[in-house]
Amino acid sequence: MGHLYEKTFNCEKELTLSVIGGKWKMLILWYLGKEGTKRFGELKSLIPDITQRMLVSQLRELEEDLIVHREVYPVVPPKVEYSLTELGQSLMPILVSMYDWGKNYMELVAKEKVEIKDLTLQNK
Repeated sequence: MGHLYEKTFNCEKELTLSVIGGKWKMLILWYLGKEGTKRFGELKSLIPDITQRMLVSQLRELEEDLIVHREVYPVVPPKVEYSLTELGQSLMPILVSMYDWGKNYMELVAKEKVEIKDLTLQNK
């Protein structure tokens, strides 16, 4: 469990969120899970707001946690590819559920805002 090894967790949900939580990890996992193996530059292009340093850090943590596999090819220039491990693949149904929930929530909130706005306009 790499960087999580010395931490104490109150429950399994807290551990799960520590593995996949943060601003960037879920995006990295989503792209690797939905689009397959990617090189560093491809991931950087897919997530333009992430800094190179942060992408390296997040990939290292995911690799330490056995979620992402890093394959280094002995060629010049160096070629490195990232993919999900079997454990990483097992997170995809969770990420898909989170995506679906977020999409439904966003649509519901947008609908509620429109209904509230319409009620406000009717009362004027």
